[in-house]
Amino acid sequence: MRSVKSNTALAILAIIITTFFALAAYAEKSALSGSDLDRIGKRIWKNECDGTVDGLTSWNTGEDFASLGIGHFIWYVKGREGPFEESFPKLIAWFQQSGVPLPKWLLGEKHCPWTSRAAFLKDHEGEQQRDLRKLLASTVREQTLFIIHRLHEATPKFREAAGAASSHVEQNITALSQSAAGNFAMIDYVNFKGEGLNPRERYNGAGWGLLQVLIEMKPSEAGNAAGNFASASQRVLSRRVQNSPPERGEKRWLEGWHNRCAAYAK
Repeated sequence: MRSVKSNTALAILAIIITTFFALAAYAEKSALSGSDLDRIGKRIWKNECDGTVDGLTSWNTGEDFASLGIGHFIWYVKGREGPFEESFPKLIAWFQQSGVPLPKWLLGEKHCPWTSRAAFLKDHEGEQQRDLRKLLASTVREQTLFIIHRLHEATPKFREAAGAASSHVEQNITALSQSAAGNFAMIDYVNFKGEGLNPRERYNGAGWGLLQVLIEMKPSEAGNAAGNFASASQRVLSRRVQNSPPERGEKRWLEGWHNRCAAYAK
């Protein structure tokens, strides 16, 4: 016979999985209103590139990849891979699945066609980048749904990945899912710094994704979950910067990252 504790843990897990499967289905079937999706998407867009159309096609100093769309989805040059998960090709596949018309040249491009940041910046007003900005500015809802789907796909994997901390992670997800602020924090952070499941996204063995924040969080209830998430995400990102290779110069981004995380508590 299972113990009460075991039955309780299984019940909590069932609630969590049901909640996030429902969230994804809810969004993907447009049960979330267009205004809801626009509000979430515009806030993510503001967080990533100050809400500007120009910012939809970016290549940051010190990075080895283009950052595109409201979520600054990563696109690598052919033959060049980094520790961060490439997400822009997955967004393009999502657009195709959703019936979004794409520029013809983009259909045949598996890899970023600009081979360096200098080449990318020089071609800012070129036809391809203008096509991208037009596409990405007109698909805020589709990009938002893509990010929500990414969270939905990752959530069932957290319990196994969390190991001994699985019950703690489940409790925090349940608490966060009970408020708009908590749900937004998870949606935005999974786009901002990833799920935390990719073993390549580590410095000195320590990750910085959503899973790591959920583990770092204090045990939470609905009333304090968003604030606890904000504080935990700041600690996780401070640890990332401390562990990062000096040549990446990640300290220059930390203040902005902390400000973004602080807003999750609001």
